[in-house]
Amino acid sequence: MDQQNLPAIIGMPIILLAVIIGGVLLAGPVEGAGLTAFEDPDSMANPFIFLAILLTFTAILLLLIRAAKQNLISLIIGGSIFLTYIYVYSAILHHVFGDDIITIPGAILFAGVSIGLLYRYPRWYVIDALGIILASGVAAIFGASLAIMPVIILLAALAIYDAISVYRTKHMITLAEGVMEQKMPILFIIPKDRHFTGTYEKISPPPAEEGKKKERSTFLMGMGDAIMPAILVVSAFTFLESPVPAIGAAAGTFVGLFVLLTMVFSGKPQAGLPPLNGGVILGFLAGCMLVSEWSWVFVL
Repeated sequence: MDQQNLPAIIGMPIILLAVIIGGVLLAGPVEGAGLTAFEDPDSMANPFIFLAILLTFTAILLLLIRAAKQNLISLIIGGSIFLTYIYVYSAILHHVFGDDIITIPGAILFAGVSIGLLYRYPRWYVIDALGIILASGVAAIFGASLAIMPVIILLAALAIYDAISVYRTKHMITLAEGVMEQKMPILFIIPKDRHFTGTYEKISPPPAEEGKKKERSTFLMGMGDAIMPAILVVSAFTFLESPVPAIGAAAGTFVGLFVLLTMVFSGKPQAGLPPLNGGVILGFLAGCMLVSEWSWVFVL
């Protein structure tokens, strides 16, 4: 095994596990605060609404990237991150205090502090820690809002879309590069060297020497790659009586991550969602088989 790949082999599963656990723990507070994304979790329209919003947001960012509207891109993504933090902290504070007088101002304050840390002190460990909170909150919001079948439809559709956008149209690569140029803190960062203390600005590969390939000093993992499989784990914990299918889904996610890492180490851009979403769905189905927990099928 290449020792240079060891940080990714250790770090990415830890981040993924933290997002899954955080999502499960936050699902109750999200429901209690009434912050779910959809009123009817069983509606088959929900995943298509999600996809429509995602595609619209992606199209807008691509147009702005091509128009070189960097400041507007930063404003849109930064504003989205800020609002998401408000939702997450609102759920936590409402769960702890149960008082909107404290919840709303407190959530805005914590969200402001989080954004301030991300932009003023963008060390990799600050980005990763706050990223885990953000990703866990998003997984909780959508996992508690979508029943099993809508989640599976959503994850399957996203896996297909991710594969097409990376391997065929390649617009996802364009989007990722454009967002990275804005130094937006929406990626998990795993340093290759334990002594690395650089900021987000220092993760781009240095100019390559003649005859040598450019290499980054870090591994990068998109937050979406952690959020999407975690949504099914959270949904299974929320809507099924037995925890076994959810545990199976979590285990399947790590199998999918192992497959993804073997692909990533080839050095080429890879679509993360096909192996991750495929793994979590297969793991969930395996868990259902163990306990004969198939009642979710009848939502159809």
